[in-house]
Amino acid sequence: MRRPLGGDDRGQVSVEFMGLLPLILLVLVLLWQCVLIGYTYSLAAHAADRGARAATATEGGGEGACRSAAEGELPSAWRAGATTSCVPEAGLWKATVDLGVPVLFPGAGAFPGKVTGTAGVAKEARG
Repeated sequence: MRRPLGGDDRGQVSVEFMGLLPLILLVLVLLWQCVLIGYTYSLAAHAADRGARAATATEGGGEGACRSAAEGELPSAWRAGATTSCVPEAGLWKATVDLGVPVLFPGAGAFPGKVTGTAGVAKEARG
């Protein structure tokens, strides 16, 4: 029996897999980073919503209740770089939460930009 001119193909799959492994890992890292960006947007919006609700709905309310409620909703890794502002505007309380997006995992560092979540809730009449 004659051997093909090209030689033996054994081990070809292993060689191709090792060549593609860095590309596969890069795609997985980029997908994970996209998940972290989306989760950070979700955290910022949720914290702003809770802060604005606390400013108007709790007894005493105001800016202090807004800030503590907004920051209390954030996981500790995101809380360190968070900035929160709560201001009354025409008939409502507006809360804004700015968060840094972590690089690969929380606590490792953050991208230079910030993610912003805002929410507004109508002031409740107390009677």
